[in-house]
Amino acid sequence: MTSIFSKIISRDIPADIVYEDEKVIAIKDINPVAPIHFLVITKTPYISIVDMPNHESVYIMAAIKKLANEHGLEDSGFRVITNSGADGGQTVPHLHFHLIGGKTLSHSLA
Repeated sequence: MTSIFSKIISRDIPADIVYEDEKVIAIKDINPVAPIHFLVITKTPYISIVDMPNHESVYIMAAIKKLANEHGLEDSGFRVITNSGADGGQTVPHLHFHLIGGKTLSHSLA
């Protein structure tokens, strides 16, 4: 199944890309809950973190850490959130992480 994130990765639809390498892409969330709200998305279309090999999960966490450092979040604090499955609140069937920093505007990530 093709998700909106697959379409962003393939450049079928536009997005405000803040980081990209061979395994992940990070974009600005279109409905941010804080001044910094990025979606860090795996290029391989895993559905959930449990589908991802361990070495890939280490890789995406390193990318999230890099983004947090580059945007000065390490001192002020930030959140990293992923939703998994319908009961976990996942609405797009493609693994992604929210990196949220700055003064939070809302706690909703639906």
